[in-house]
Amino acid sequence: AGRAALGMNVRLARAGDIARIARTSGHDFLFVDAQHSLFNLETIGHIAQAALGCGISPLVRVRSCDDPDVSVLLDNGVTGIVFPDINNADEARRAVSRAKYPPVGRRSVVGGYPLFDYRAMPVAEAVPLLQEHTLVACMIETPAGVENIEAIAAVEGVDVVHIGINDLLTAMGKPGRFGDPEAAEALARVIAATWRHGKIAGVGGDRHLPRQMEYIRRGARFITTTSEIAFIQAEAARDPAELRRA
Repeated sequence: AGRAALGMNVRLARAGDIARIARTSGHDFLFVDAQHSLFNLETIGHIAQAALGCGISPLVRVRSCDDPDVSVLLDNGVTGIVFPDINNADEARRAVSRAKYPPVGRRSVVGGYPLFDYRAMPVAEAVPLLQEHTLVACMIETPAGVENIEAIAAVEGVDVVHIGINDLLTAMGKPGRFGDPEAAEALARVIAATWRHGKIAGVGGDRHLPRQMEYIRRGARFITTTSEIAFIQAEAARDPAELRRA
């Protein structure tokens, strides 16, 4: 619809309640971080089921474009996969191949999908629906990814090109230097190329609200706000600080 979709990064929560909290706090999707946190598959499945039940999209960042768990996550309620550290078109195609059915990819067909509430669905109906509604996001986190952005964004089956600002700055030798002119130029280049190829541009990793607003103004529509850890820490620190001042 052209509006910004906002996602909560989930690293600490291990229950489906986090889906309801994310929904109540105004988020559109969960960004379950299986790349950096110790989730098991069953826990992610429970969170995904809760998310489906309350109308928020459960997405999972996996470990790489070759993560073997992609298909089992998608078969058990996850509606999209975020693939980190995509540096070239071949890696983007490998990501798509994990998440999409033939002829675009090589995802295997199963029955009894949670997304259809386990109703019996003819394969001829289920596969096209899942093919259309399974999100594939490729993260650009290195100068190589920026350099190859035109080819990456052109890959069939990629829906979102998501810039990981933290890792990109680190790979550029500028860790934590948000707002750096060279990084801003790289970000603008990625967003422009993404839209040229009819894909959705995203930005994550920068938790500074004014800069996040600026990313949206520049064309980003897939935004991770911050993690539930940061939200908890911010509120947990506020009340004790007020009470100690009192």
